[in-house]
Amino acid sequence: MNRIYEYYILLFLSLVSLTAQAQGLPTDGPLTIRLILQQLGERLLKGKTGSIVAINPENGEIICLATNTPQGPDVRQAIGKPQAPGSTFKTAQALTLLSEGFVTPDTKMACNSGITDGNIKVGCHKHRSPLNLKDALAQSCNTWFIVNFGSMINDDFMYESKDEAINTWRSYMQSMGLGGPMHIDIAGEQGGLLAGADYLNRRYKDGWDGKTVWWAGMGQGDVTCTPLQLCNLAVTIANRGWYYVPHIHKNTTNQRYLTKRQTKVAKEAYAPVVEGMRLAVENGTATSIKTTYPICGKTGTIENPGKDHSAFIAFAPMNNPKIAIAVYVEHGGFGADLAAPMAGLVIEAYLKGKLSPASEQKAKRLEKKQL
Repeated sequence: MNRIYEYYILLFLSLVSLTAQAQGLPTDGPLTIRLILQQLGERLLKGKTGSIVAINPENGEIICLATNTPQGPDVRQAIGKPQAPGSTFKTAQALTLLSEGFVTPDTKMACNSGITDGNIKVGCHKHRSPLNLKDALAQSCNTWFIVNFGSMINDDFMYESKDEAINTWRSYMQSMGLGGPMHIDIAGEQGGLLAGADYLNRRYKDGWDGKTVWWAGMGQGDVTCTPLQLCNLAVTIANRGWYYVPHIHKNTTNQRYLTKRQTKVAKEAYAPVVEGMRLAVENGTATSIKTTYPICGKTGTIENPGKDHSAFIAFAPMNNPKIAIAVYVEHGGFGADLAAPMAGLVIEAYLKGKLSPASEQKAKRLEKKQL
């Protein structure tokens, strides 16, 4: 489709979605948005509250920024509403633990449907045990991630204090674009929360340790992210350690968006995490995608009052990534229920230029689902 024609259609969609309470897509020039993805994303989000963000990992261009709220589309749902990332965050945890040498790809841990320690109880779904890192990602094992994260924070051999340990962890996350605004070229961006020593010392006056922040090990508690940040996290993994600041204006000359940014993560940490994400789609928690495309993904099920939120991050193809995506659907249930199949459809539309007849039928079923 002619790019100028696409621009005017997107401009019209932006103006239609703009209300006194809502923020539409920018209207001040050609955008990087791909119309086929934007229209599909908006279809899939009908009757739901959530967002679908897709980025071209090669250049940081935002190619889909579909959102919906009870008041209609609003880009702030994707860029200005930090929420718990759930188990999608385990990818970043794995990268940090590997980089610090605290675990290896072969580190195994047993899980008996969760773990109880004193008055702290964290559940986990049933899966085979014990699991190594790749299988822990594929099966989304809560026990593996919270225990290893808590042990890292409590390790007084590697770190002089818990303050140093948590701030080291935080610095890795910040290098992946989390914990603060990335200063994209859209107004209304919010940065989210990454617990650091100052924050924890203020919040827990009587002291804290690794068990206090267990929940952050599985993307709950003292950590929040926007869907845009989660998509950028997928970009950093797709690129094995670098990203461009996401941007939506085409042909930008601003060096902020043309400068490659490196993460703090060790290069060798990416291979096992990528393999774990591939296993999640092949025979783990993300098999609901049901696609022959080599997608690497990670589900997230976010606990909150009421029905859980559904989240998913992914990139594809595995070894030559062309698209990274994050889907977040409030009260959508398990990550595999809505977010993962939605992401699979958007990826297919981008890589193939259209949906297959079977995928179009799936899109129609998802579109009809009201929350």
